[in-house]
Order: sequence, then structure tokens, then C-alpha cells
Amino acid sequence: MVQPNSPKGTNKQLDRETYARLKAEIDAPYRGLRRFFYFAAAGSGFVGAFIFITQILAGRDVETALSNLGVQAAVIAIAAFLWQWEQRQEEKGKKGKGK
Repeated sequence: MVQPNSPKGTNKQLDRETYARLKAEIDAPYRGLRRFFYFAAAGSGFVGAFIFITQILAGRDVETALSNLGVQAAVIAIAAFLWQWEQRQEEKGKKGKGK
């Protein structure tokens, strides 16, 4: 048997959950998208670093490969720093709200 509408308490809870999710998005817009780009940049850096390490091990164009490896290491370090900074900002926001 089909029940009519759900109890009113459930609708209020849903509204609170929606409000909390929207409030979090207002506090930190596009946080999920930024994290995706940090992850993608770090992944790209790891792939590039792997390629340049294999070039160095093979002895092909070592000087250029070393400088490119440094660039890839910098990309990885910056992405890791931004990821951690984002995590700290999220924790500060939760602590500031008393959660």
C-alpha cells in the first residue's frame, strides 16, 4: 500500500540538511572542484616525474631531464601544500562553528 506524504518532521530534517550543505558551499565555494584540480595536478606531476626519472636512468639528455624533474617536483609540492592548506581551512571552519 502506498503511503501518502512523509511526516512533517522528516521534511524539516531534509530542509536542515539541505541548508547545512548550502551553507558549507557558501563558506567555501567550489571546494570539491579545487580539490579535484589539486589531485589532478599532483597526478600529472607524478607521471611527469616518472618519465623524467626513467630518462635520467637511461642517460638520455640528463641536463634537461633534471631541470624538468625539478619542475615536476615543484608541481607536486605545490599541489600537496594547497591540499593541506585546504584541509586546515576546513578544520578551522568546523572548529569556529563549534562542531
